Amino acid sequence: MRRTTTFPFVWAALYSLLFSGCALLGKTPLEVLTYPSGETVLQHKRLIVFMRGMGGSHRSFEKEGLVEDIRNRRMPYDMIAPNAHWGYYMGRTLNSRLKADVIDPAKSAGYKEIWLIGFSMGGLGALLYMQEHPEDIQGIYLISPFLGFGWVEDEIAEAGGLRQWEPGEYDPEDDWQRMLWHWLKDEIADNRDANIYLSYGTDDPYVKGQQLLAQILPSERVNAIAGGHDYATFRKLWHILLDSGVYVTRLPETTAQKK
Repeated sequence: MRRTTTFPFVWAALYSLLFSGCALLGKTPLEVLTYPSGETVLQHKRLIVFMRGMGGSHRSFEKEGLVEDIRNRRMPYDMIAPNAHWGYYMGRTLNSRLKADVIDPAKSAGYKEIWLIGFSMGGLGALLYMQEHPEDIQGIYLISPFLGFGWVEDEIAEAGGLRQWEPGEYDPEDDWQRMLWHWLKDEIADNRDANIYLSYGTDDPYVKGQQLLAQILPSERVNAIAGGHDYATFRKLWHILLDSGVYVTRLPETTAQKK
């Protein structure tokens, strides 16, 4: 999360490096922050993994109060915030590091329900992980996700939507955007078992891709509000998520807490 808007030209500047031979690799293993929800969560073994955007840092989730929001609502989820910055995307190591350093250790520790919550670039990361390892996670929640630089989205819109679009011949190693949308068309469209939730602001600069994704998801899993690609909108969407009932019922208050 971050307070300033990410403009498209920032991504355009990075595109010359993204998924190229000039990759800036992230650290091995991933730096990870952990936030226990409380002792009572141990019996539930549920976990939220925060996926950061390009700006800010993995420390922003605690700094901006998202961790405390979970605790205050007595939601029985522990939380993890890996420092999955854009270097892991550029180096094509995001999925392997998430699996080795976050997901597999969580499963070994007994977590049975793991959710990825992705903000902006982190939404793209959540989708990429779900594409490769759907068996590892309960589902994903995308808040203002970045889904590409626009040209494939233009094709899809001109075709009348993702269901009508044909990806054509392409090399998935060279065209990750086409690969992503092809997967969304074949595996996610109208698949209620694909546990994907989406929230975004209607003035977001990446709204075209967000709206195209919204068209193939069940309507009750999509929220759109007035707002852009900024902290204020992210925060509103986050609160909508927490109050939506997507996650399990909050833990009951103890007698001491009621007092």
